[in-house]
Amino acid sequence: MKRLLTLAFLAVAMMSQAQQRIDLWPQGAPHVSSDVKDTAYVQVFLPQTVAPTGRVVVICPGGGYTHLAIGHEGVDWAPVFNNMGIAAVVLKYRMPHGVKEIPFEDAEEAIRLVRRHAAEWNIDVQQVGIMGSSAGGHLASTIATHATGDAKPNFQILFYPVITMDKTFTHMGSHDFLLGANAPQEQEQQYSNEKQVRPQTPRAFIVLSNDDHVVPPLNGVSYYVALNASKVPAVLHVYPTGDHGWGLRTSFAYHTEMLTELKSWLRSF
Repeated sequence: MKRLLTLAFLAVAMMSQAQQRIDLWPQGAPHVSSDVKDTAYVQVFLPQTVAPTGRVVVICPGGGYTHLAIGHEGVDWAPVFNNMGIAAVVLKYRMPHGVKEIPFEDAEEAIRLVRRHAAEWNIDVQQVGIMGSSAGGHLASTIATHATGDAKPNFQILFYPVITMDKTFTHMGSHDFLLGANAPQEQEQQYSNEKQVRPQTPRAFIVLSNDDHVVPPLNGVSYYVALNASKVPAVLHVYPTGDHGWGLRTSFAYHTEMLTELKSWLRSF
């Protein structure tokens, strides 16, 4: 029993070393919403048993810009990346509440924070990726196509992403909670990321299900087509079934294949 307690204590100690919580805006954020209790922070998970590769992934969970699926689309991914020697930084970003800039400035600041801590966390500033699921995929792809300077990621990983704000095939909940139901057309154009791809957009890994009834598959497909047209390295995997929101859940029929393909892609560059 004493040995078991000792091992349990060591496991907890290792977890406490592996994880840090850092508030993004200790001096106050540039934009604030009506929800003053909604704060932004990151949870940092560093490799403990595998040599660091210098890579890091900033993870943006989904939730339709109303909440966050922080588990299976967020912190549950930390061991997967850590076991590959990749640091994982899970972003708890704020909801827009009528101020569209809020989630984007949180994601950009998370990337800047990672680069500020690069030496401390054994991170290569040219190996900073962003990952997002569903509406988090819209956030991640927005940063990939819009951010500049030290807020721009080097690669992007997108799971069943919302990409467009075009009402004909967007996820209307994400559209309305981000831009508003009556958003002007120029804003819809600005945040339709399939229309914002440029040759300098970072390489991408995109996965989704053919039977997704929440976010139309055309979102991810149109983004891949735009990346390909701009000669941006990208891969697209469309699974026959799975619908939406599977994240890291093992109940997803193609869970093993998805992880294998992700790991292979990460080894490819």
